[in-house]
Amino acid sequence: MENILDNISSRLPTQLHDLISPLSEMFAGQPWIQGAAIFLVTFLVASLLTWLIFTILQRITRKTTTYLDDKLLRIARPPVYYSLVITGFSTAIRVMPLSEKLTQILIYGLKTIGVLVWMVALIRFSKIVLKQLAWLSKKGKFIQPQTLPLFDNMIRVLIIAAAVYITFRIWGIDMTAWLASAGIVGIAVGFAAKDTLANLFSGVFILADAPYKIGDYVVLDNGRRGKVTHIGIRSTRFLTRDDVEITVPNSIVGNSKIINQTGGPHTKFRLRIKVGLAYGSDINYARDLLVNIAKNEPGVCKTPEPRIRFREFGESSLDHELLCWVDDPELRGRVTDKLNVEIYNRFKEENIEIPYAKRDIYVKELPEKF
Repeated sequence: MENILDNISSRLPTQLHDLISPLSEMFAGQPWIQGAAIFLVTFLVASLLTWLIFTILQRITRKTTTYLDDKLLRIARPPVYYSLVITGFSTAIRVMPLSEKLTQILIYGLKTIGVLVWMVALIRFSKIVLKQLAWLSKKGKFIQPQTLPLFDNMIRVLIIAAAVYITFRIWGIDMTAWLASAGIVGIAVGFAAKDTLANLFSGVFILADAPYKIGDYVVLDNGRRGKVTHIGIRSTRFLTRDDVEITVPNSIVGNSKIINQTGGPHTKFRLRIKVGLAYGSDINYARDLLVNIAKNEPGVCKTPEPRIRFREFGESSLDHELLCWVDDPELRGRVTDKLNVEIYNRFKEENIEIPYAKRDIYVKELPEKF
């Protein structure tokens, strides 16, 4: 920003210079009138040039299919206009019979205002570009709608810091001591807040990678299962089935194995109902009965259809699994309960034995005294 202002101030645009030179000759010996005339001409020329330049650019951008270039043009107009104005104003101030100190203060003040104008424009520019990148980004990219506020604040801090540094340079203030102090303070803060920083960076990666989102049902390392209610920069909150909210630091979440039960192509969740049939049972009839029970349950999805699988020959039973789907993991316990009750009642009606662990003891012979 400082280089831009210096270049504009030191090299006048051709149109502005051609108009100011005759004024300097016309009002020679009358510096106050000369300076006022330059002020007036600067306003007129800056307004005319800005209108001409941006009218041409707007005609070009209207032919595009995106609104991004139109927004960027609206942001660029004020700093460009001010850069033209500061050129003529600096010349007018130098022409006027002011003291050297006052002239220097006024010119430095104009440059400082220019830095502020460019700072605001760059902040607005970065915000629009970040929104566009977040909208176009795919999953796994750092810049996403979830991480947009973080990057927006980071870039804003960098732009403001650069503007402060340039302002200090304009006024001739030595920044060496300030930067050294800031470095020492930064190191001290880094050591003191290492856990907080670890949570912060983990939060950034969680938001960027998006292993889960608000509303997902996840299973933590300790087996606790709950719904994600909040994803923050420092921590993530889960609401368990007992309506107990768990807050876990992001550094722990980022280094743990998390099972997202709704993280697939859809939110459906498959139930596995284990059923044992007694040896000697009519296995085909029992299997059809199990499938029909699942199909008649309203909480079970119609697609994919329920199915039955014969897993293994158990010690006391023929071990089967009834596989069916529910629309949401939250329904798992409720639908499982209904299916278990219905299976038990129907098996009881149909005289299908549900075996339990038992042992047959055979006595080879009795003692002689018997």
